[in-house]
Amino acid sequence: MHPKAKYLFIASMDVDPDKEAIFNEVYDTEHVPMLLKVPGVLSATRTTTEPLAVVIGGKRNVSVAEGEPKYTAIFELENADVLVSEAWAKAVDQGRWMAEVRPYTRNRKHFLKKIMR
Repeated sequence: MHPKAKYLFIASMDVDPDKEAIFNEVYDTEHVPMLLKVPGVLSATRTTTEPLAVVIGGKRNVSVAEGEPKYTAIFELENADVLVSEAWAKAVDQGRWMAEVRPYTRNRKHFLKKIMR
């Protein structure tokens, strides 16, 4: 974790199956690089949901996060105001994201977490 990170912004969503290739291309080559240029955005990590197997109390538990979005991006931020800055507002709507990707996303969830350390 970046030493200056004070918050995590978590954006999760699903995308129409026939749009997954362009979703991943645009997210990796345009959307994240543009957001990383916003002052106060320290890093970005993309993830996909996987089935979980974990041993707790000596018992193996397996779960699938039904209903949870498949894709998640986690942004480390210097402060929460980054998300309401003019730079963020401009970057989040640049490139092909608005016209070619966003309309095909669903089950969108956004969270802000304060880092406790």
